[in-house]
Amino acid sequence: MTTDDQPTTRENSRKVREGVVVSDQMQSSIVVAVRDRVRHRRFGKTVLRTKRLYAHDERNEAKVGDVVRIVETRPISKLKRWRLTEIVERAR
Repeated sequence: MTTDDQPTTRENSRKVREGVVVSDQMQSSIVVAVRDRVRHRRFGKTVLRTKRLYAHDERNEAKVGDVVRIVETRPISKLKRWRLTEIVERAR
């Protein structure tokens, strides 16, 4: 690399989602329900869609009901492609 070259940066940033933990039964894994508002293609009405994403929680700190932020990552297991970055709000 010469002095004129700039360090390469990742063009596409990783996807970030926010959702509610619906299961923490697995070891170092959580299931996060992510709700998404989309417009119905035919009728135009706003519809809520829920997607369950499996995320890696290294320290087992997230509990059911917590609102968490997860980020896309390399495949960790058969279903896990997300990683816990922070707990936005604790369950009451």
